Amino acid sequence: MLIPNLKVKLFADGADKKGMFEMNQHSLISGFTTNPTLMKKAGITNYKAFAQEIVQMIPDKPISFEVFSDNFYEMHDQALEISSWGENVYVKIPVTNTKAESSLRLIRQLAKAGVKQNVTALMTLGQVRDVSMALAEGPSAYISVFAGRIADTGRDPIPVMAAAIEMLRPYPQLELIWASTRELLNIFQANEIGCHIITVPNDLLNKFGNIGKDLHEFSLETVNMFYQDAVSAGFSLDIPVSAEN
Repeated sequence: MLIPNLKVKLFADGADKKGMFEMNQHSLISGFTTNPTLMKKAGITNYKAFAQEIVQMIPDKPISFEVFSDNFYEMHDQALEISSWGENVYVKIPVTNTKAESSLRLIRQLAKAGVKQNVTALMTLGQVRDVSMALAEGPSAYISVFAGRIADTGRDPIPVMAAAIEMLRPYPQLELIWASTRELLNIFQANEIGCHIITVPNDLLNKFGNIGKDLHEFSLETVNMFYQDAVSAGFSLDIPVSAEN
């Protein structure tokens, strides 16, 4: 596997304990992110017990856990509780609640209280500007721009991400996360524009063996896959064998 030198840091994105443990053994992984959707998908029912177990298992890399209330007062209390679980814990705060009410006041309060945050679900440069200013007086923090979801709308996320990097330059304690990563190419795109961090789901990490692969070899592997799947499925068209064959 040919892995070029990457400046962008790779954060594993998931909530499967076994997968997170395996990712932690991988030399390329510098941190972890989770969210309520991933935790639900993984069958997590006890949020606190799961999170504290993960922090004990991974005490030396940044891990982000998200608040799950839609009320800012409750978000504040949840953030303080989550932050207390470890020095490496970052609290994910959505950029708004479900009513489209801005989280900036809460973000600013938590920053002044010394809470490490990962402000999430951003998609516009206006949001990046406002959130970075709200985090300006606080400790280390992440700003997660959902580049993959921007691309899902037919827009090129690269100009947005490049401009976001420039917006963060006055704030050395803030790092930009390329979030909702869709394909392996995104890692190299993020690296090329100087993005600080990119989230990597397990299925993308498993594709690292394809980096630099000969395309003729890859083509043949694909043909073999189609053939073997057709054979194993028992497909038949019941066509008489030609005498010429």
